[in-house]
Amino acid sequence: MILRAVLCGCGAMAKGWVRAIAADPGLQTAIRIVGLVDVNLDAARKFAGEFSLRDVVIGSDLEAVLAQTRPDILFDIVVPSARLEVVAVGLQHGCHVLSEKPMATSLADGRELVRLAAEAGKLHAIVQNRRFVPGIRRIRSFIESGAIGDITAIHCDFFIGAHFGGFREEMEHVLLLDMAIHTFDAARFLADRKPIAVYCHEENPRGSWYAHGAAATAIFELEGDVTFTYRGSWCAEGANTSWESEWRIIGSRGTLLWDGADHFRASKVAGTEGFLRELAPIEVPAAADHRRTQGHASVIADFVAAIQEGGKPETAGDDNINSLAMAFAAIESARSRQRVTIE
Repeated sequence: MILRAVLCGCGAMAKGWVRAIAADPGLQTAIRIVGLVDVNLDAARKFAGEFSLRDVVIGSDLEAVLAQTRPDILFDIVVPSARLEVVAVGLQHGCHVLSEKPMATSLADGRELVRLAAEAGKLHAIVQNRRFVPGIRRIRSFIESGAIGDITAIHCDFFIGAHFGGFREEMEHVLLLDMAIHTFDAARFLADRKPIAVYCHEENPRGSWYAHGAAATAIFELEGDVTFTYRGSWCAEGANTSWESEWRIIGSRGTLLWDGADHFRASKVAGTEGFLRELAPIEVPAAADHRRTQGHASVIADFVAAIQEGGKPETAGDDNINSLAMAFAAIESARSRQRVTIE
């Protein structure tokens, strides 16, 4: 079954999606891009040429391109402010929709998208590609093995001096809304707990090249008495962490450290005496399913499989809205300087 797809938004982010599809043999045979939409027609034409997309309909009017091509899928890679309208149009035209994150620019819009997808009987999912990296899948399996006991706390550090230019440098709450949601989503996935409440402090440090909110510190309460803390900055020069953050995961019998790249270190208590108990190292096995460790390609493959087999994508909107709720609750806490419950 070949799925016909229209891609809306032909900027830099879209290139990563198309490269992921081109690099995966299964996706190459499952998806045929039949249309490109962008407010800048020259950008769409250039995109088609760069990726050798022949016989595609190119236009600036999404409804017109959808009507002409009658696709199965809409790939939504537009700027966040246009997301609600684009997804709504796609669903109205009978498309399953896979969106870039964030899912929406407000929690109300996110809820509306969940409602529209249910009403249309179509899938709507979000590209939370960073929960599909090898380290995250590896840690999830390690936690499920019980090697360090019951999880009690997750701590993450994210510090990168990222000079994007473009819309991000003008966004409000840029770190919390555009980047931190990756880490929030991954932490929620690893803990396998619903978020309950958050206290967050947000700032735009001296020397920041962003308009607003380039740094934040947040403390989340999760179900089951699990704490998740996040410290992050997009304007911290001099000692970049991984894009995946640096992680410390504490269990009732031990701790796992991950540098966000290739280094894992885990230990558990091995002794019963002494001020500091003797520790024993634990192996952290590789992720069991290689197909779910390929970032963008794994998210897209998961979405395609759900369409073809009648399942539900892991990052479906009605689940991913919980990660969006974490981000907006953190923003509200930063504004009010109070603890905010997450609904």
